Amino acid sequence: MSVLVAFSVTPLGVGEDVGALVAEAVRVVRASGLPNRTEAMFTTVEGSTWDEVMGVVQAAVAAVKAKAPRTSTVIKVDWRDGPTGRLDAKIATVERHLAE
Repeated sequence: MSVLVAFSVTPLGVGEDVGALVAEAVRVVRASGLPNRTEAMFTTVEGSTWDEVMGVVQAAVAAVKAKAPRTSTVIKVDWRDGPTGRLDAKIATVERHLAE
């Protein structure tokens, strides 16, 4: 089984500069040891089970919530039977098609 979760957590009520608080969420994700990638708008995490990945997302959101009075979270999930390593494989597939 493979679960990919792209999520974004936004601290609210702390002013415009939220980078330091977003970094708290990314620290939690990176400490999890699961494959992950952080882009401009989302962080994507890959794991073998729903509980494994959603536990990381929940902990990341909690890390931000501990320092902000309110958070907003957007989550997108791709959950399927099949191979792992899809975090990199999906990008490689698109790059291969772009090279054609």
